[in-house]
Parts: sequence; C-alpha cells; structure tokens
Amino acid sequence: MSGSAASSSIPSTMVGGMYAPTQTASEGPSARGSSGNGKGRSITRSRSGCFTCRLRRKKCDEERPSCKACSKLGLKCDYRAPQWWATAEQRAKQKDRIKDRIRQTKVMEKEGSLKEYMDRIRALAERTPVTVEYDFSRPVFVEQAQPQPQPQIQPQPEIFAAPLPTPITPHDANANIRLNVNVDASNVAPTAPLYPESSSSAYTSLNAPEAQTVAVAAPELADDDWFGDNPNYDTVAQPVPPVNAPTVPPNRALSSCLRYLISVDDCDRRLFDHFVDNVIPLVFPILETHPRASSSISEVFHSMQSNRSYLQCCLSVSAVHLKTSLGLEDEMDYDIMKHRYEAVSRLSRTINHSSGQMQVMDATLAMIFYNCSMSSSDDYLPDISWSEHFKAVSNLVTTLNCTPTQFNVSLITWIDILGATILGKTPKFSHTYRTKHLSGTSSGLQQMMGCDDRVMYLISEIACLESLKLEGRVDDMTIYSHVSALNAQIEWTEPADPTIEVLYSSSGVVRPDQLTKVISTLFRLAARIYLLSLISGFDYYDPSIINLVASVTNILQCMPAGPQGFDRSLVWPLFITGAYSVPSSAFRKVLGERVVALGYLGDFGSFGRMYRVLKELWKLTDNPTPRPSGAQSQIESTTFAVGANNQLQQPAHERIHWREVMRRNKWDYLLI
Repeated sequence: MSGSAASSSIPSTMVGGMYAPTQTASEGPSARGSSGNGKGRSITRSRSGCFTCRLRRKKCDEERPSCKACSKLGLKCDYRAPQWWATAEQRAKQKDRIKDRIRQTKVMEKEGSLKEYMDRIRALAERTPVTVEYDFSRPVFVEQAQPQPQPQIQPQPEIFAAPLPTPITPHDANANIRLNVNVDASNVAPTAPLYPESSSSAYTSLNAPEAQTVAVAAPELADDDWFGDNPNYDTVAQPVPPVNAPTVPPNRALSSCLRYLISVDDCDRRLFDHFVDNVIPLVFPILETHPRASSSISEVFHSMQSNRSYLQCCLSVSAVHLKTSLGLEDEMDYDIMKHRYEAVSRLSRTINHSSGQMQVMDATLAMIFYNCSMSSSDDYLPDISWSEHFKAVSNLVTTLNCTPTQFNVSLITWIDILGATILGKTPKFSHTYRTKHLSGTSSGLQQMMGCDDRVMYLISEIACLESLKLEGRVDDMTIYSHVSALNAQIEWTEPADPTIEVLYSSSGVVRPDQLTKVISTLFRLAARIYLLSLISGFDYYDPSIINLVASVTNILQCMPAGPQGFDRSLVWPLFITGAYSVPSSAFRKVLGERVVALGYLGDFGSFGRMYRVLKELWKLTDNPTPRPSGAQSQIESTTFAVGANNQLQQPAHERIHWREVMRRNKWDYLLI
C-alpha cells in the first residue's frame, strides 16, 4: 500500500536518474481528463531549488538553510552542487540512499519512538516537585552575613570527592573589592564612586554599595538533596564497575581487548571499534591526563556492556564521527539514525520503570554529552535537543533510590552549569552547588573537564544572577551589589602562585596539575567577563574588558595548539571571550589560527559550533548597518563621540546578543 502511495506521487516527467529541463507539469483536465472539477494547476520546478529535491523530482520551497521537504525527511539539503551530482551513476546511488533514508524515516515515524520519549519526558516534568523557597534578604554567600565554621567533611575514598579549600569572604560591607569596569552613573546608587582613581593594580579599586546583604536568590528548584546534601553522599557511593579497562599490549588497539567483554553485532563491529579507539580519547582529553582516569573510563565500558541503550548511543555517535572525520556526505546517515532511534526506543520502554532509572540516566547523559562533542555544526538529522534530554535527567535524579556515581555527578554538574549560561536560566541544582561551595566539597569537575570546582560553582551563581535579571526580579542596584560580591569570591579562587609553567614534563608527559591550572585561569577570566556583562551600561570597549580579553589571549598562547592540544576543552571560555571581544582584538586572530591548526577537529562538536556562532555574531555586530558610499559618508562613518574625560568613544549602536543570534538561526547548541 505504501509503495503504491509513493509511486502515485511521482510525477510522470521522471526520466531515469537525470534531471529533466525546467518545465510545467499539468495536473489539470488535460492530464486527467475532464473530470478534474476545474482544480488543475501548474507546478514549475526551478533549477534554483536544492539538489536533493531536484534529484527526487520534487518541488522545493527553497528555504534556507534547509527546505521543508528535506527537514521533514531528515535529508541533507544542498544548494551547492554536491559530489554525487557529478555523474549519472553517482546520482543513481544517491537516489537509492535517499530512498533507504525515507523508508527508514517512515518506519521510525510509525513506531513513534521520538514522540513517545518526548511525551514521557514531559510527563516527568509535570510531576509537582518539592520546592525550596529562598529569602531575598539572604546574602549571596552565608559568610557575608556571619562567618560560619566549616562543616566537617568525612574522609573521601575517591579523588572526585576531595574537599576544596574555600576561604571565607570578608564580611565587612565596606571592604574594598577589585572591580574592573566603568559603571553608568544613571543606573547605580549615587553614593558609589563610579570612576575610580587610576591605580597601578591590574584591577581598579572600587567601593561597593553598602547594600551588601541583598541576596541573589535562585528561583524555585526541585529537591536536589541527592546531589550533595544527602548525608550518605560521601559514604554510600556507587561501587567501582566490574568491567575494568584492560591493560593494552603495545601496538594493539583497546577495542581488540574488549571484543569478548561487550557483545556487538558483526555489522556494528566497525562502529564499536571506532568509538573505543577514537571517540573516547576525543571526548575525555582532560580525564585521560590524570593517573586515576582508568576508573572513570571503566565506567563507560561497564555501561556499554550492561546498558543496551547506552551502547546504541555510542554506536550512533561513532557513526557521526566517522562521517565528520572522513568528510562524507550522507553515507553514514542510515547508521546514525538506526542506532539513535534504537537508543531512544529502548529508553522509552524503560523510562517509567523504577528498576531501570539508573540505566536511563546513564544513556540520557551519553546522548547529551557525546552528541554535543561529535555532532557537526549543521546537523540536519532529526534528534531530541539536549535541553529536553536534561529535563529527563533533572527529574529522574529526584526519584533515584541510590546515589549516582561520581562520574555521573561530574557530568550532570558540568552540563547543568554551563548549559544554564547558554540558556540564560538558573542551573537546576544551583542550591546544591552553593552548598558544596560553602562546605568545600568537590564534584570532580577539575579531573573531568579541567576547571577548578570553585570557579564552576561561582559560574553557577553568575547564571542565577543573570536569570533573575532577565526575569526582571532584580534592579540595577541589586545587580551591582552582587557583581561586587561575586567578583570578590572569584578572587578567592586565585592560586597562591599565579605563575604559568610548562605543561609538559621533561619526558613529554602532560602535567595534569599545570594543565588544570591554566584551564582554571581561562575559565576564571571568562567568568569575570560574563559577570561584568550583567552590569547596566556594560561597554565592550571599556579598557578593563579589553584587558581581560587580552589576558585570555596571552594565557592561551601557553597552551599547545593543534590536534595534540586541549582547545576543544576550552569551548566555554573561548566563546564568552569571543562574544565580548572587539573587532580589533588580537583574540580573534589567535582563535582563527588555532582553529586552522586543529584541522578537521575544529569543524565539529561544541568547538565547531562555538566558532560558527562567533563568526555569525561578529558579522552582525561589526557591521550592523550597510556603510554609505562617498567621501562625506566615509568621514561621517568614522566620526567618534567625545566622552566626559575627552576620550574617544566608539560610535553607539545596539549590539545584538549572542543568544539572539542562536535563536534566529535555531541553533540549540550546548557549548561546553
């Protein structure tokens, strides 16, 4: 039946695999007889349509970047001649691939895996969570109101649970803080000195307003005691998975040692081997530099062995990486979607069963993290957005009967905090991060992604402040007060010895302590830029912001570039720095050079998506309006205003925010 329906929709002008000249196909009485009820119409197929629609002999609406027909069927939409358009033989092969993909899409739509999974995620989200009310009179950190003794931390058996030495912030409301920004006098309390006197310090000294006790209150959150406040958190941890990473003999791939431990169909063996040998090192580059990385990698292998949905996700991601690394068109699309839908289908069957919640969490986190690490910046295949997946995770964790593994805790914290900054929302577990920061408890972030846990916790606080600002729940005075307090907290995370040393030992081995020190420094600088951008009157051309961007540029030079470097672990700080850089900044040139040095590794994953957003943002903000022609126009276009201190200021124009750029282009990216 489906075959006859499909054939009936094929126009009679189809000839072989070649595209017929532009013509009009009549569907009126002349073609079907006089019984057409007068509804005959003409359809003109233009040569300006996408090449996929041309090959399929279908009308193209020519929408960019993807027409509706290709988007609906999950097909690659090309407006430039693809490789397969060169010969009739290649077109015929491509046509067969398209038929297979359409058939696959129809079957998957019939099964309804994606829709069923989305419905169950929404059902989980609609469950009324236990909420916690926050008092707006509370300070950002408890120590600001009254110094509290540090709670006793139980001995931690794992490196991920090591205590963090978080100093107590001075609680004197009149204490000077270092805040490197010029503040608009019309938007801040008039009692505050707005333009500080010159200082030789890297950051100017500025007295904060006296209203230091106004709190940054997180919006209502689901009960997240499981995540850090649980009294059993430090003692009842998940046991080490039984599958240990085997010792790999020299000149032998790791995948060859796992073939008898993890069952995979013969047709999927290539994808399995590629994931183990090539994908894992790419997604966990920082983790692999630490001596105890094998326990975390073993957890990945354990999930692949015992969780079929997790395994299907890994196979799908492996196909994605093969496609991007080999520069393929759509040859791997069938395998990508086959395993992606199989993973989602298995999740849909187990998501409401309490016995399988931990497996659902493992697989869902894998779908979020692996896909954002490997997917191309112009991925056209149907998928579920990372934010929808994370809704399932955040709702699942509140109903868990056991403590998540440290590996999962680290992944959730990483995704939650940085994902919240991308969305402009409060992190789901911000209260837990605040509690962990005060108690000096680690989430294992430094070992997994390279940044000091304390810096990440403070980024969570900044995200809370921005969320309240976007919701209109805080005024400029309150924002300024909390920017001052958070700026002081960021200073407390500075290392005692700020010297940047060589990242490699004399034997050529990466020194993990120095690597995480440099990465933490870059995140710290980006966090300052992100924080200061919240102040009303923020100016990209302010010397303090330019200096912060320049500092990132200088420190970035200490990191090795190219495939052996760690640039793909710096997506968030590079993105924030680039988003608030000026056209003349050396940062843009340095970043472009490092993208070139990465080769194909700079074209996909979070890094490739980050650079795509930055390029579009720079294009829109550097030239917001067309420049007029003529000599007089050139003089007018380069006219600068003179400020109160007789300094030249940049021409005023409204800058588009990077979130608006992503929204316009429908880029639902997780940039971590």
